[in-house]
Amino acid sequence: MSTEHTLMDLMVEGGWVMWALLVLSLASLAVAVERAWALRRAHSPVAELAAALRRTLGAHRPEAALEAIRRLGGSAGRVLAAGLRRFARPPVQIEAAMERQALAELRRLRRGLGMLASTSVTAPLLGFLGTVTGMISSFGTLVDYGTTNPGLVAQGIQEALLTTAAGLAVAVPVHLVHGLLASRVSRIAGDMEELAHLLLELREAEAVATDPRHLAQSIR
Repeated sequence: MSTEHTLMDLMVEGGWVMWALLVLSLASLAVAVERAWALRRAHSPVAELAAALRRTLGAHRPEAALEAIRRLGGSAGRVLAAGLRRFARPPVQIEAAMERQALAELRRLRRGLGMLASTSVTAPLLGFLGTVTGMISSFGTLVDYGTTNPGLVAQGIQEALLTTAAGLAVAVPVHLVHGLLASRVSRIAGDMEELAHLLLELREAEAVATDPRHLAQSIR
């Protein structure tokens, strides 16, 4: 018997729970692939962004900084761009603009992760539900036929074992993938926060350097 037929037999013998787990596993795979691609595109070259900020803002060229940030891209780049577009305004307004953009970026980055987290919890529960229904079927067969037909009893036990194994087989990799993706989101969020603080520090340094009172004190 071919592998495909064996798998189909297992699906049929496991009952409706196996089909539900199949749907969950396929949906989780699609979400995981899409999120991995999205998070890869959202990555920002932190060292290059920081160097571009120091180089352009140190020369008092915020327009050049904005152009460089847009070219490098990524979620952290979009957060910096939101602040640079308001670079001439007070630091409080710059910080507020970057916070709003960071929240929008995090919403996009976390999209779909809730579904993966739910699947990692729901899949084993579905497996246990299949275990219960399989054991109920086995005991019902015992009540109806006694021990005269052990094959019918074994079918219910097989259904119980199959669904339990399938539920865990779906839940374990989905849980691992969710953890990896969530860790990636946290890393990107840390990059956004680090670069936002750098922009505010550079803005404060420029404000001090261009303050007439500071210039007068330095002349003295």
